[in-house]
This record gives sequence, structure tokens and C-alpha cells, in this order.
Amino acid sequence: MERIEQHVCFGGRQEVWKHASAVLGCEMRFAVYLPPQASFESRPVLYWLSGLTSTEQNFVTKSGAQRYAAEHGLILVAPDTSPRGEDVADDPAYDLGQGAGFYLNATEEPWAQHYRMFDYVTAELPGLVESHFPATTSRSISGHSMGGHGALIASLKKPGFYTSTSAFAPIVAPSQVPWGQKAFTAYLGRDPQNWSAWDACALLAAAREKVRLFVDQGEADEFLETQLKPHLLHEAAKAGGHDLLLRTHPRYDHSHYFIASFIAEHIAYHAGALSSER
Repeated sequence: MERIEQHVCFGGRQEVWKHASAVLGCEMRFAVYLPPQASFESRPVLYWLSGLTSTEQNFVTKSGAQRYAAEHGLILVAPDTSPRGEDVADDPAYDLGQGAGFYLNATEEPWAQHYRMFDYVTAELPGLVESHFPATTSRSISGHSMGGHGALIASLKKPGFYTSTSAFAPIVAPSQVPWGQKAFTAYLGRDPQNWSAWDACALLAAAREKVRLFVDQGEADEFLETQLKPHLLHEAAKAGGHDLLLRTHPRYDHSHYFIASFIAEHIAYHAGALSSER
């Protein structure tokens, strides 16, 4: 682990670290915000997963989340969105390859060697965070777009690992939309039966334990009808009797301006859930 960036921010520290990932077989970076409270006690962690084309930088530089993390005493961790490097498979398109890992474990070549973002986000990264920083084992997760998809499937595939789950404009049914179909075909193969294990709607329909989810969606999002389809998540939650708070916001789009407008409420939501666990 090597710290490559550090800034004082709202009384805490915004840092960026790099490390050799055993799971991904490449060097990875992640951002971590340590609130003022972390200087004298261990604090719970909110993991944030970003969307297509993003790195660990987008959320921490554009969302304004540190102000609210400092108020509530939450550590924020934002990893990169995929493995990277000269030896890592890539594609010229923005929605496949580096910057588009989709937070799954690929089974198809040439992706399978490095593209194991699910294991990285839900196992290796929490292990690093909890051993190197003043972090408790209380965790929540959130994300945007592709990262919202990642947050939902991480929570659904590992029940009890995260205390609370939220998302901004998530890809809720990747098996049914072009972004997901392209990525799943490349990473998982052409058989759609192999896709359901990485599809939030399919996982929610099969979930035995009742799930609580918090989702915000902009009504002016340019991807709303073609890639996101939040009504499918609503239908899956209703059919399974799950607790889904799905809020829609007129005039808001898919950008980080949307995230910045409502991130305070998401952090307060996670802080409340995490504090009730202590």
C-alpha cells in the first residue's frame, strides 16, 4: 500500500492509495476519506461504486460528499471501476473493458484473468480498509449507474455483509438493456442463464430474506428509458415484498450534479443505519 495523494478536507483527510491487487492481478487505486472522528476512534465505512468511464477520482472531486461524511463520522471508500494496466484486456468502446468492469467476476477470455471486480470490491478491498485504516467492520454501500448496479448486486449476493444499500440511477436489469447485454456477453458468455446471478432484478426476485433499498432517479436522465428502467426494480421489489424507496426527481439528469444534490440524504440514511447497529 502506498499513499499517493492527501488533502485536508472538512477537518479530515482525503487520500488516494495504490496497491498490488492479488485478486485482479494488477495495480489498483482507491480513494478514502477519513473524517475528523477517525483520528481518535474507529468508524464505519460507506463504499461508493462509480459508473462507466469513471475512476476513483470522480466521486471524491465532484459529489461534495466529504462535508456530510465529516458530519456523520463515516469513512468513504471509492475504488476504481475496473482493473487497469498494459497487460489488462481492454476494448476501444467506453462501455467495455477498462473503466467498465461492471463489478462482476468474468468467466470468458480475455477478461477472466483480471476482471474480478466483485471479489475485489466485496472481499479484498474491505480487508485492506479494515486492516490499514481506523475502520470498523460495519459497512454500507452505494453507487451511481454501473456503480449503482454494483452496489445492488453486492448487497443482494452477500446478505448481511452491508448494513444498508442505496443507489443513484442504477442499471437495475442489465440482462435487459444494451449496456448490460454487451458487457455480460463479453464477460460471462452468450448464455443468458449465466447472467441472472449478476442482475439486480433477478437477484431480488430470488431473495429469500426481505431487502431494504433506497434509490434516487432523475426524470430527465437521458438513459432512463433505454438503459436504467427503474420500474423493473419496483416491480421485482413489489412482487417479492421487499422494501424499496424509489424516488424520482423532475428535471434532474444522469450527471454528478444529480449526485451532489442528494448525496447528503444518502449519507444520512447510511449513517442512521450504521449507528443503529453499534
